Amino acid sequence: MHFGRNGNRILQYNKKVNMEKDQVTKESLWTKIKDSAKNAGKELIRNVLILWYAFPEASATDKAVILGALAYFISPLDVIPDMTPVFGYTDDAGVVAAAVAKVRMCASKGVIAKAEEKLKEWFA
Repeated sequence: MHFGRNGNRILQYNKKVNMEKDQVTKESLWTKIKDSAKNAGKELIRNVLILWYAFPEASATDKAVILGALAYFISPLDVIPDMTPVFGYTDDAGVVAAAVAKVRMCASKGVIAKAEEKLKEWFA
């Protein structure tokens, strides 16, 4: 089977997206949220949840954006360390907000509702 030059790029891109998906698990995301919810703030957590719930119905490009943003949120290696007072989550918030802006158009009302429901459960 011959894919040509662009076909190989697409296969490599899909392989990279699948590798990143393996790193962003529900368990790792929930643990990060649990550990940082109070310091990160409700809006950042809302956006993280929107990305999480939008993933299954997103296009391949949007999935890559979502995975990149969630991996950055989970990662202990940040531009501004999360432990830094006041500014610790500003870089995470910026990355996640940019990803939400990119994928918000494809996020259904059901995705937003799931995110809001989980947010109420955690912040009630």
